[in-house]
Amino acid sequence: MATRKLPWKLIIGCSLVGLVIAVFASFQFTIHALKGRIEKSLGPLGEVKEINIGLSGIEIIGLRIKAPPATEKPWPAEDQLRAERILIEPSFLELLFAQLSVQTIRIEGAYIALLRTKDGQMRVLPSLLESSGKNAGSSTQSTPITIGNIELVNGIIEFYDASIRQSAQKIRIEQINASIRKIRLPDLSGQTTIDLTGIHKGVRQDGKITLSGSAELANKESGLSTRLRGIDLVAFQPYLLKAGETGVKKGLLDLDLNSSVRQGKLHAPGTLTISDLELQSTSTSARFMGMPRNAVISTMQNRDGTIPIKFILDGDINDPKFSLNDKLATRIGASMASSLGLSIEGLAKGVGSIGSGTAKGMGDGFGKLFN
Repeated sequence: MATRKLPWKLIIGCSLVGLVIAVFASFQFTIHALKGRIEKSLGPLGEVKEINIGLSGIEIIGLRIKAPPATEKPWPAEDQLRAERILIEPSFLELLFAQLSVQTIRIEGAYIALLRTKDGQMRVLPSLLESSGKNAGSSTQSTPITIGNIELVNGIIEFYDASIRQSAQKIRIEQINASIRKIRLPDLSGQTTIDLTGIHKGVRQDGKITLSGSAELANKESGLSTRLRGIDLVAFQPYLLKAGETGVKKGLLDLDLNSSVRQGKLHAPGTLTISDLELQSTSTSARFMGMPRNAVISTMQNRDGTIPIKFILDGDINDPKFSLNDKLATRIGASMASSLGLSIEGLAKGVGSIGSGTAKGMGDGFGKLFN
């Protein structure tokens, strides 16, 4: 009986060994394919200290993409992107079906610079994204890659905004921890979920930022919840004030915004709260966010030092005439006037030429920030 069972044991054993070898070979093939794509995608400005291949995946140490050459459009930082360590783990299950799939990408100690130009255009990784966009028509279609989860650990974002003033305004967010799940490249199809927390670096104190929700990146549909707590108003002065208005000595900003985009339609109710506000000028003729200084101060004194401003943003993002700047400006301006117990028409009669332009002026800076 034992001699009859021996061939079956050998067959099963050989089959298992063959399966292990096949999976290992597929794994190594996928690993090297990913390594090649990584090296190619970095471009001429990219560099890495090490790329290590192990049983768990690919480890990238010391990734850096330097700023574009000075002969091109100016860049405000030394680098476009940095990362201390990136670990890429392929999906073993997908290997059995010969599909290029990544289970997890963990990015530690990342830094990324963002630039909004004077004309309002957002630039992110220009040496990669802008050059790839120019060559999109001539390049062959990339092999699809599915990413299960991208983990961002202790990251930094520096946002340079040249649209708000001549010298670019810098907003720095540190201690960013984020999880971005289910991404398919290059078509970006499918539902992607996002969870992010970070610390906004202020002049007098730091504030907290949280973002959560989901997005269909391919068709720009989304449902996101944004919360800001204890944001330093001093750092946000360029977004709050027009030329000639009094500056802010101190103050805090909180924001709750629940936005959704469905079939191109934006709906975003929100609440903006200003607290602990102290202005630089004590003149009765001074203005803050288009409103008389005294009206702002007296209202805060009667409401425990806070001004809550509720607003709703609605619009068609596919309409060429739609402007988030104008929408947010108008809503915040009108809501703040209402919160102060004032009317735009009454202000125009009693204080001077304000009219509907005041509503736009009060929120225009916020519109630039969130657009």
